[in-house]
Amino acid sequence: MKRMADLAVRVEQLWKQYRVGRQPERYSTLRDTITNTFRAPIHLAQNLFRGERNRRPSGDDHFWAVKDVSFDIRRGEVVGIIGRNGAGKSTLLKMLSRITEPSLGQVALYGRVGSLLEVGTGFHPELTGRENIQLNAAILGMKREELAAKFDEIVAFAEVEKFIDTAVKHYSSGMYLRLAFSVAAHLEPEILIVDEVLAVGDAAFQKKCLGKMEGVAKEGRTVLFVSHNMQAVTRLCERVILLENGEVAGDGPASQLVTRYLSSSEGSTKLREWNDPVRAPGSDVVRLRAVRTRAEDGQPTDLVDIRKPVAVEIEYDVLKSGCMFHPCFSVHNSEGVHLFSAQDTDRTWMRKPRPAGRYTSTGWIPGDLLNEGAMFVGVAIWTLAPDICHFYERDAVAFHVVDSFEEGSSRGGWLGNVPGVIRPFCKWDTQVEYSMQEALHAEPQEQLKG
Repeated sequence: MKRMADLAVRVEQLWKQYRVGRQPERYSTLRDTITNTFRAPIHLAQNLFRGERNRRPSGDDHFWAVKDVSFDIRRGEVVGIIGRNGAGKSTLLKMLSRITEPSLGQVALYGRVGSLLEVGTGFHPELTGRENIQLNAAILGMKREELAAKFDEIVAFAEVEKFIDTAVKHYSSGMYLRLAFSVAAHLEPEILIVDEVLAVGDAAFQKKCLGKMEGVAKEGRTVLFVSHNMQAVTRLCERVILLENGEVAGDGPASQLVTRYLSSSEGSTKLREWNDPVRAPGSDVVRLRAVRTRAEDGQPTDLVDIRKPVAVEIEYDVLKSGCMFHPCFSVHNSEGVHLFSAQDTDRTWMRKPRPAGRYTSTGWIPGDLLNEGAMFVGVAIWTLAPDICHFYERDAVAFHVVDSFEEGSSRGGWLGNVPGVIRPFCKWDTQVEYSMQEALHAEPQEQLKG
């Protein structure tokens, strides 16, 4: 049993039920917000009174978004929460942030909480940026002196100086996000909860956010981070909780859980086929039929010797004649890092219109290029002039690169893990200028000459 003093978050047998087809709520006015604050205890008591009735729902109009989730998070831990869309990640974070009440179970938070669950969470659209910063600070229990010391830093990070006295309902989504993240990260919460903040904003802002969260983590504060960006998850987090269908499917080291998550992608194997052309990725011009990874002998494979080439085979139907197609594929590693993309270089069809029919385009990845580990291949087909992407199927197939300890390997004589995203076989050559024995033998002669 962990000591309570070491805990930041405790979740015990948490369940959340929703009704299918419920109408989305409009955003409330400031008067509604204040009124609902006073009504909340009454609603909570009513929900507790109805708890037994909600325990076993009947009919098909309800579903469990979160089912029997339990875990502890220690103070200072940075924990990633990953899973596919609909796995229950956002619902879980809303319960941790006290935005949504659980149907069953308990959440205990030991410390001041700051959360950014979606653009504008915790902001009131009728208030200005300045007023929303002040409101969030008050909710967190900050004193006026504390806020004054942080205010300029918050505004500068968000880059909204010119609009700080404008109602946030007039902000663009980017401005909204920058200010919301800046408030959540700078008001020094003991527990920071962030959901997919890197999904919005330009690359410079994403890098800025990631750097700030790394700084928060180094200060010893607890961070819960949800993202589909596996590179960001593995960079920030040592521990990951994997959710599947509302349940905890795994809890452990980030690298292991990220690899498991990516490996469990639907169809992420050496072969993926779409037998129903209506459901296949594509358009009325071209449809994807199959993607395969093949070894040198032509057999489908998901285990590749690091020294050997591997082929990515894209099978597709051209439905209308006259288009110039451009097949291509991309490769990501288990951390979500985009390693490279490759485009069709077969001059037989390059920039030439194709008649309707079935085609197979094959691209070869050379040996002694990729590092060890899981590789995930996405495929796409474009038409040129005009440029249109008809489909991009990420993680269509996958394979594992393995190395041996035999001579001729790119690892050389090293027996441990070789860091890096690629591992090319670089040609080396060592020349001996002179040996120590020769140098010692030559020394007396040099003295005689002197």
